[in-house]
Amino acid sequence: MSERGALRARLDLLAREVAKFGAVGAVGLLVNIAVFNLLRHTTDLQVVRASVLATFVAILCNYVGFRYWTYRDRDKTGRTRELTLFLLFSAAGAVIENGVLYLATYGFDWNSPVQSNVFKILGIGIATLFRFWSYRTWVFKALPAEVRPAEIRPVEPPPAETPPAEEAARSAERFLEQRRPAETVEPGPVRR
Repeated sequence: MSERGALRARLDLLAREVAKFGAVGAVGLLVNIAVFNLLRHTTDLQVVRASVLATFVAILCNYVGFRYWTYRDRDKTGRTRELTLFLLFSAAGAVIENGVLYLATYGFDWNSPVQSNVFKILGIGIATLFRFWSYRTWVFKALPAEVRPAEIRPVEPPPAETPPAEEAARSAERFLEQRRPAETVEPGPVRR
């Protein structure tokens, strides 16, 4: 495969991964916003607390989508490690996401329902970039290239073989050429 063809194949795989990540993320966004607004309007929870709860409900929903759809072809050997890292990076994303909302709510006093939703969505957008990078790099590790079925390349036939006797003769000639002196030196008279 040419270098350009290999790059094209890698970009196609990345585009599919981004599309699947985006689809799962869109479902997570809907869950997040729905739970956030439900908690905000039906309970006495403060804005950021309602947002944190909604974020963690969406994280649980997203894990199922990422593990069983977006990254289903990735390594599945260390589920405990995977889940631990997923929760760790998701918590970091939650801090980013809710930090934006916290800053808008308590730093600038932008607390109307519309403003809260706008800054919630802005925070989700920023956190999504972090989550995409961390999930694909650390959590859902790619299988080694030789194991991945999507990237199996056809085996090229070996070059035409030279008979063993002919190859041995060539090898001996190369060896002798390396051992021959570059110029012949005439022995001089022996002095006593």
